Amino acid sequence: MNLVTLLPFIVLIGAMFLMTRSAKKKQQAAAQMRDQMTPGTGVRTIGGMYATVKEIGDDTVTLEVAPGVHAIYAKNAIGAVLEDAEYNRIVHGTTDDLTIDTPVVPDDASSLTGKDADETPKLDLGKKDEPKDDEPKDGKADGEPGAK
Repeated sequence: MNLVTLLPFIVLIGAMFLMTRSAKKKQQAAAQMRDQMTPGTGVRTIGGMYATVKEIGDDTVTLEVAPGVHAIYAKNAIGAVLEDAEYNRIVHGTTDDLTIDTPVVPDDASSLTGKDADETPKLDLGKKDEPKDDEPKDGKADGEPGAK
């Protein structure tokens, strides 16, 4: 057989070998990450839910998803084991370790203008409150009777 005809098959087999090797490495890294879980550790599931580990079984893990609410998940459903500071920042909104250099934007715009909400002038949007004397009240220009 000719070497040129075998070359595509050799390249294909080599690519498959590399893909399975990298997939195995990812699986080993994920298993090692899950082994770091201990009760009290903050985790994120593959569905994006944040919870605290309560108990660890052989193939399952019990998570506290809210105070007093426990759910049983497969260990494979754990997407990330989080450090305490990161978990508290995401779930509880604590910024103990963070320093904010940018100014905080206020929730209401009245503090930006320096005026109270009662002092805000009304804008003329072109609406007419009442018809003028020379305009007919029924909206007809020629004075014909009829409803709008």
